Amino acid sequence: MKTVKNTKAVIVKSLEKRFGSFIAVNRVSFEVDRGEIFGFLGPNGAGKSTTIRMLCGILAPTGGTGTVAGFDVRTEPEKIKSHIGYMSQKFSLYEDLTVEENIDFYSGIYRIAPEKKRERKEWVIEMADLREHRHSRTAILSGGWKQRLSLGCAILHEPPVIFLDEPTSGVDPISRRQFWDLIYELSGRGVTVFVTTHYMEEAEYCNRVGLIYRGELIACGTPEMLKTELMQEDVLEVLCERPQDAMDEIKKVDGIKDVALFGKGLHIVAEDGEAVASEVRRFLDERGYRIVRIGKIVPSLEDVFVSLIEARDRAEQPQKEG
Repeated sequence: MKTVKNTKAVIVKSLEKRFGSFIAVNRVSFEVDRGEIFGFLGPNGAGKSTTIRMLCGILAPTGGTGTVAGFDVRTEPEKIKSHIGYMSQKFSLYEDLTVEENIDFYSGIYRIAPEKKRERKEWVIEMADLREHRHSRTAILSGGWKQRLSLGCAILHEPPVIFLDEPTSGVDPISRRQFWDLIYELSGRGVTVFVTTHYMEEAEYCNRVGLIYRGELIACGTPEMLKTELMQEDVLEVLCERPQDAMDEIKKVDGIKDVALFGKGLHIVAEDGEAVASEVRRFLDERGYRIVRIGKIVPSLEDVFVSLIEARDRAEQPQKEG
């Protein structure tokens, strides 16, 4: 794999993008180490795609600075493009071509040296587990195979940094797990992986995660740090019969900020977990619900992100009203 000039694969300082009076990305700063898997999360319209387009050299920033693979996002966008791989959530290969023909086509786009083309093609076919489908039309492949072929074509030229934009959207859980095995393999070889996803369990697979909301980076750290240090409220897990019905009832209990179905139970967010746990137990007992467990738990990343976003909204509310 080609090497990055220093140990930081991506450096972003006060990066900003405006479209007229609209601020799509608002002074975002972060760094990504070489070989790191960095998750970039946020609701639709938060600024994820705009940030990625700036980092890929497609969109010029309005303000701030940044480097990717050692190249400047403002002055060296073409060099960035030749040193990164990019895979979008929309399948970008040619369905009428065979697996081999797609790989050959991208080899040409990336100007891979003739003597290296065969070696790289075999590597992609092996990596994507497509030995038996090399002569098949791409259109007949399953979603998981298409996804692995798409990743293979994006890294044919051995880039040191790859950007994956919602790469597992629309594929089955087993294919998603296999895809993440490939990501770990690439990271182990020193490739930096910058990935956006809306699957919260996938964010757990990342070394670090950044949360962008309304154009601002509102949290950045390891999944463990985000869950243990940034959640201001307590999270209770409630396992009881008929959780859907119980959820509608529990909302009436004082001190609860939020309650949601989570797996086979409920997650309750409250400022004073112990007091609310006692109140919820009494409340459900009185209404005849059989309770298996009520207790405080380490929050999920989903709990953390919802809490951070709601806190940001509350902080902005007085300003808007003022």
